[in-house]
Amino acid sequence: MERTAVFGAYGHTGRFVVAELQKRGFAPIAAGRDGGKLRDLAAGNPGLDVRRASADDPGSLDQALKGADAVINCAGPFADTAGPVIEAALRAEIPYVDVAAEIEANLDTFELFGARARDEGAVVVPAMAFYGGLGDLLATAAMGEWTEADEAHIAYGLASWHPTTGTRAAGAVSRRRRGGRRVRYTGGRLEYRDDEPPALTWPFPEPMGTRAVIGEFSMADVVAIPSHLRIPEVRTYMTVEAARDVSSPDTPPPVAVDESGRSGQSFVVDVVVRNGSAQRRAVAYGQDIYAVSAPLAVEAVHRIRTGRTKTTGVASAGEIFDAPDFLKALSPHITVELP
Repeated sequence: MERTAVFGAYGHTGRFVVAELQKRGFAPIAAGRDGGKLRDLAAGNPGLDVRRASADDPGSLDQALKGADAVINCAGPFADTAGPVIEAALRAEIPYVDVAAEIEANLDTFELFGARARDEGAVVVPAMAFYGGLGDLLATAAMGEWTEADEAHIAYGLASWHPTTGTRAAGAVSRRRRGGRRVRYTGGRLEYRDDEPPALTWPFPEPMGTRAVIGEFSMADVVAIPSHLRIPEVRTYMTVEAARDVSSPDTPPPVAVDESGRSGQSFVVDVVVRNGSAQRRAVAYGQDIYAVSAPLAVEAVHRIRTGRTKTTGVASAGEIFDAPDFLKALSPHITVELP
């Protein structure tokens, strides 16, 4: 039986990942620094292997990953945890996957571990989640046989965005690291700016339809997509309501509406790639952005462990996996429309 360690297993997304692993027949190892929260998680999951570990204690991480076949890092802020957990995964010679939406943390992973992971034949997949992984898979699938494109547009149509405590903490770290500036990907590079992002509209597919969006609302896609696709302009958009939700300190965390723990939030991710006068589109629909990250990360681990990968080293979802086939495997969690 495959044994996958989940670091940050008792967090909001971590719990979804543990449940998805169990549903698919994996044996999860629940790891994290808070012993009390680990015990609470174990109380509701008889037989669950729980191990206390901290990102600032390499020895505890080694013990947490002992006997594991892979590790999924769900513990943010990833600026603090990604590096230490990747180091532990490399020592254990097992694949590493994370669900980081932090642009700077994802950049660190590529820059600090790219050469080493490639030389060691290791597999490290950052941003294997709703933000980053899903958009990258959709853009890659939309590209098809194209080897380059002029623009990629990733529009997030969220009915609402009730952020978790982890999302708020990660966002604060990112804002601090970029000095309060916003970031966009243009001219083949990241650009940091002090001005306000543009207010635009985006023609989402029905039933959402055309909605007001915040332009250049950059997420992990601006790291994942350019890491392997020759697209000099990668632009992201967020519905105004969702942007307002996540920026307000008064917005409550997500509330479960079903037995799986999912919130009632719905989403559509609309990806358009343009090459000259030609345009291609890929769309994904689903419920609960945090819950959806679980099948994305678990499917990634499954494909890595069964040899269905295209490269080694640090690689984004679209580079390492067959994007159309991966997206189809996410049913029934996500409904996908491909070119």
